[in-house]
Amino acid sequence: MTLRVLLADDQALLRATFRILIDSCDDMEVVAEATDGDEAIELARTHLPDLALVDIGMPSTDGQDATALICAAPELAATRVLVLTTAETGEHVAQALRAGASGFLGKDVGVEELLDAIRTVAAGDSLLSPTATRALVTRFLTTPEAGDHLAPPESLAALTDREREVMVLVAEGKSNAEIAELLSESPQTVRTHVRRAMAGLDARDRAQLVVIAYQSGLVRPAPPLC
Repeated sequence: MTLRVLLADDQALLRATFRILIDSCDDMEVVAEATDGDEAIELARTHLPDLALVDIGMPSTDGQDATALICAAPELAATRVLVLTTAETGEHVAQALRAGASGFLGKDVGVEELLDAIRTVAAGDSLLSPTATRALVTRFLTTPEAGDHLAPPESLAALTDREREVMVLVAEGKSNAEIAELLSESPQTVRTHVRRAMAGLDARDRAQLVVIAYQSGLVRPAPPLC
């Protein structure tokens, strides 16, 4: 199946470069290009892409607001958002995840890393590295902004013991392959556990599963180093 990608960036040269790279792959294609957040939302509703590659710093409606609106639209429930930025700060990552993004990438990314990121996020996984996951959750997600919805501990009751165990490892930033090795299971079995946990907690993707793990108290951040 060919992945259908929406590009949203106010820089024409960057959009053109990304289009060339994406269209050169047999398994993905660019279906539309947006120059600002408002156009990104409109084109997403028109084309129903598998993934939207969204610049966080666009004019008019910015990438964060566009991400939030795309992720909140019922007709776009199957569309994943991969956020791009020139400043990979913890705060930007946290804001993007709270808006519903499934991944976060710097604009200085390499070609293969970009293409792999698109495939990873479109498949329903998050893009954060183990180090970024731990740093992000410790610094921001455990101290949410006013008005954020916290996942109560009782929300975990819908999960099996194994699903909770896998969820802990996901929250620690481990990949499916690493979890499979630790639990002596196949990566496909681990993926099934992850997807069942997401379904049981109504999590949009792996990134939201990490958020719920910490907000519910299933996992607690390590104390900061002195």
